[in-house]
Amino acid sequence: MRFASLGSGSAGNALIVEVNDTRLMLDCGFSIKEATSRLARLNLCPEGLTGIVLTHEHDDHAGGAFKFAAKHNLPVWLTYGTLKMAERYFPNQHNLQLHVIDSHTAFGVADVEVQPYPVPHDAREPVQFVFGDGHHRLGVLTDVGRTTLHIEQQLSACDALVLECNHDGTMLRNGPYAASLKRRVGGEWGHLENAAAAELLAKLDRSKLQHLIAAHLSAKNNTPFLAKSALANVSGCELDWIGVADQMLGFDWRQIS
Repeated sequence: MRFASLGSGSAGNALIVEVNDTRLMLDCGFSIKEATSRLARLNLCPEGLTGIVLTHEHDDHAGGAFKFAAKHNLPVWLTYGTLKMAERYFPNQHNLQLHVIDSHTAFGVADVEVQPYPVPHDAREPVQFVFGDGHHRLGVLTDVGRTTLHIEQQLSACDALVLECNHDGTMLRNGPYAASLKRRVGGEWGHLENAAAAELLAKLDRSKLQHLIAAHLSAKNNTPFLAKSALANVSGCELDWIGVADQMLGFDWRQIS
């Protein structure tokens, strides 16, 4: 089982999870051309994908998903709430293969086990996911305003974590955003700050953890150093052991063994 990122942040998100010949794209906030170019960096082509799984309907996660899926005949898995709010992205003429999922019910896509779980975020029916191959688990959490006991239960004992570290609290308060946007980003239905991400990490069983990636960093209200420092203080590891999902470069393949 391995995973990689095409890019992470407010300008677009996509993550690839691969188990044997099954490759799922988690979200697609990029145009067809951009997503294809970023896949090529990982030596992948759209025809090599099995399908797309969506977390929620915001542009940076779903904006390019349906046109990409229609062009390459890929199925899409999403909640009913996301489906209703994302219809504006549908191409005019399409034959989309849409699979509505329950936010608590696991499902399988070929060799990948997919466990959705609901999260507090300002979208219609947002979820995040844990991916598995029967032996290992990759937990993904971005676009969440606060943690919950259910989130802790889902992410505990994962072999790899992609964890939102959207902003530094001080930088957000003193930064250039309008007051209303600061309230939205920093609120309980917004995005997770570094300290909150570290608090969540401290509550998890990390005994199996092989990879820890800080994701969805704000370009104006955070830095890789601050995000990594917050997580390293909890993990007791070197800063360089913690990865960062970059907006432009994402991150290269990470193998879970």
